Amino acid sequence: MQEASKDSTKLKDWRRFIRLVKQAEPPIWLLIIALIMSLATTGVGFIVPLFTKKLVDGFSLASLDYWQILLLGIAFIAQAIAGGLSIYYLNRVGHHVVAKLRDQLWRKLLHLPIPYYDENDTGETLSRVTNDTAVVKDLITEHLANCFSGVLSIIGSIIILLILDWKMTLVMLIAVPLAMIILMLLGRRMFVISKGMQDETAKFTSVLNQVLPETRLVKASNAENIEYKRGMKGITNLFTFGLKEAKIHALISPLISFVLMSVLVVIIGYGGIRVSSGELTAGDMVAFILYLIQIIMPMTQLTMFFTQLQKAMGATERISALLEHEEEHIFEGHTVEKVVQPIYVKNVDFAYGEDLILSNINFTIEPGQVTAIVGPSGGGKTTIFSLLERYYHPVNGRITLGKTPINMYSLHSWRSQIGYVAQESALLSGTIRENICYGIDREVQDEELNKVAKMAYADQFINELPEQFDTEVGERGIKLSGGQRQRISIARALLRDPQILMLDEATSSLDSKSEIYVQKALDNLMQGRTTLVIAHRLSTVVDADQILFVEKGHITGSGTHDTLFKTHNMYREFAKQQLRMKEE
Repeated sequence: MQEASKDSTKLKDWRRFIRLVKQAEPPIWLLIIALIMSLATTGVGFIVPLFTKKLVDGFSLASLDYWQILLLGIAFIAQAIAGGLSIYYLNRVGHHVVAKLRDQLWRKLLHLPIPYYDENDTGETLSRVTNDTAVVKDLITEHLANCFSGVLSIIGSIIILLILDWKMTLVMLIAVPLAMIILMLLGRRMFVISKGMQDETAKFTSVLNQVLPETRLVKASNAENIEYKRGMKGITNLFTFGLKEAKIHALISPLISFVLMSVLVVIIGYGGIRVSSGELTAGDMVAFILYLIQIIMPMTQLTMFFTQLQKAMGATERISALLEHEEEHIFEGHTVEKVVQPIYVKNVDFAYGEDLILSNINFTIEPGQVTAIVGPSGGGKTTIFSLLERYYHPVNGRITLGKTPINMYSLHSWRSQIGYVAQESALLSGTIRENICYGIDREVQDEELNKVAKMAYADQFINELPEQFDTEVGERGIKLSGGQRQRISIARALLRDPQILMLDEATSSLDSKSEIYVQKALDNLMQGRTTLVIAHRLSTVVDADQILFVEKGHITGSGTHDTLFKTHNMYREFAKQQLRMKEE
């Protein structure tokens, strides 16, 4: 029963691998040409032993046929050309497959929902795109031709050997079941090791991905030794799996060679007896040994193919799981024309797994007004933003624009109406111009760029830079200050001209001077827009049209600043404490 289950799993892995390669749409005609060239190369190899047999049996200068030698020379040249073309075309097919797979994976990664990234480490995901696809490519480019030509060489050589001398051929065929048993037993083990190796590679990539972008934090925390140990653990695990893989290779090749060389010794001994008795000619014996070599060489190549195939099927499992993951369909749904109706949040519950984060949330966001969300950390404020952005879906309840649930609108259309400015502005490596224009699918004129930069109070520092808008910001904007990054983020939001604005503690991490500029920029950005603000500093939201107080996943109070100050004890304490600190 267990054996049947293993066979079923193996068949499933094989089918998954074939399906994945088909998905990559390999150029079949190129593959056919490559295999024909490979088969032609093998076919020429069948001629050589027969020619050698003729030379050995009746060699003399008078018997030499120069046309035959010329034809043989031409055949060798054709074999070399065919071999070269076969390698080139197979490499082309392999690179096409890996490029197509990476294209599919990259598109999938961009369309996966946020919960996927909450549950899966980014470094491990990157490893699927780079390392696992490379394993599939190596199978096609380095081993596929050897597999087909090797099978043809073995079958063709056996047929010719049966014609030459069937008795000696049967003796030789004893090696086949022995070789197959070795391959099957060690191949299964290689599959398990390869999956482990790929998992460890993904984990090690994950460590690199986590640590290297945060080098300043590592150094500031004197954490070099801690991170070294983490990395060393991954390196050691990879080394261990590498040794296990090496042991399989060390067993497969010598065992197969031992079996085949033993058969070769038996054949030479048995053949020598038959030559001495006159049942075989010396030429037959030489041809037999040459054909036997044409079986031995492909057998060792086939062992390499099957071990690489096991690795490729392990990689396929991870790639397929990623490609089959449910993605966001960003263009499905209606188009949002204008946000002129209220947004209603009705009886909304939300949970991460088993943990309830929001419970029975109800409020209305009036168009053109400012709604502020305040309260202790961890209360669920940012989660409300995430639900409005449709990064997540409510467990219960619904969010509507007027009477229409927001999930009836396409994600692309809905999110294009939203401008988002976070506490830590996200900048990509590139120029200031590229970061302000990020996500805009039209050409932005310099006049428009200057206008939004001025409204965001970013023109002051941009004009002082030698390259101005073409200044490189560095990885995650590291070459700019926090205030400068915020103002670029605000300029980006202004360029999008959104109807809904979300500000997630946009000034909380800034010094007082930067905060003044950023607050002025935000005032420009908020004009005429439906605005939601998350704020710790109540001074920035006291003039909001509506303030929601959120604690432990519940809205415990709502109204203007004056209303909440009179009716909500915790809000009053928040306000008094901050006002006192401000006075001091």
